[in-house]
Amino acid sequence: MIQTDICIIGAGPVGLFAVFEAGLLKMKCHLVDYLPVPGGQCAEIYPKKPIYDIPGHPSILAGDLVHNLMEQIAPFHPTFTLGERAEQIEKKEDGKFLITTSLGTKIEAPILCLAAGLGCFEPRKPEIAGIEQYEGKGLDYIVRDPETLRGKRVVIAGGGDSALDWALNLSPLVTELTLVHRSGEFRAAPDSVQKAFTLAETGKIRIMTNANITELHGDHTLTSVTISSKDGSSTEVECDFFLPLFGLSPKLGPIADWGLSIEKNAVKVNTLDYSTNIPGIYAIGDINDYEGKMKLILCGFHEAALMAQSAYKRLNPEKRFVMKYTTVTGITPMSGA
Repeated sequence: MIQTDICIIGAGPVGLFAVFEAGLLKMKCHLVDYLPVPGGQCAEIYPKKPIYDIPGHPSILAGDLVHNLMEQIAPFHPTFTLGERAEQIEKKEDGKFLITTSLGTKIEAPILCLAAGLGCFEPRKPEIAGIEQYEGKGLDYIVRDPETLRGKRVVIAGGGDSALDWALNLSPLVTELTLVHRSGEFRAAPDSVQKAFTLAETGKIRIMTNANITELHGDHTLTSVTISSKDGSSTEVECDFFLPLFGLSPKLGPIADWGLSIEKNAVKVNTLDYSTNIPGIYAIGDINDYEGKMKLILCGFHEAALMAQSAYKRLNPEKRFVMKYTTVTGITPMSGA
């Protein structure tokens, strides 16, 4: 059982900044995210995309923003449950929330903060007959731990940044790697594409373009895939793991069943402190909605600050809170995790 002051659902930029604001008030945070790394869309979908509306940064790459936020919250020792989705919440008799993830991890916290962006990002699955029977048995839509692929034969499908980045990162670990893309042109960063073809020229990986994975084979676990080319030919490739990396699509997911006031796939909040209709639950960032809402990261940062102030008062009703600038107080690291 993980116990914390605030459980934050969503480890994107807004969720990460909420850790900073909570840390200033000596509140511990634990973050849950379905993605395997912190950063949300910025880390998983467009790490090389420039962002222009972060104060003090005329332009900053999304991946660099995440790196800076992680460095900023390091003194507060946040903990993470990654690669798991928050499935259920239960209000206990003592008023605390019990959050259970898709893999059974349990987190207990008196404050729950939803910072899940546009919702839970679920993988875009290719239309292959019987694909579900191999999920978790040689097929996954995200790379949870690269070490589990060491010495294995891996097939990756996709033509975006995620597919190319993982092809490059996994090539030194695996014995065989095949990258399959339905088009002749990749959508990834040109530098990544060039590096991939350089590896292909040296035999480190095999690249098959204008092709798709059309069949999966294996009795209990995946043993091979059929790759069909646009010219009508097909090849069966033996593999231990198949990674279809076609990006992610946002869905509100289990949050929709938690009794929150929801309108147009967004959680309604009180703009005084971004609290929801359930006392103790807040919603910040793109997942919430109110009159005049702007879906900008900088607006989410503002909401995180007010949420943290309200959460502190809720946890410490007997204490009188006095707002002080960090230029006066500095950043005091929290002891322990």
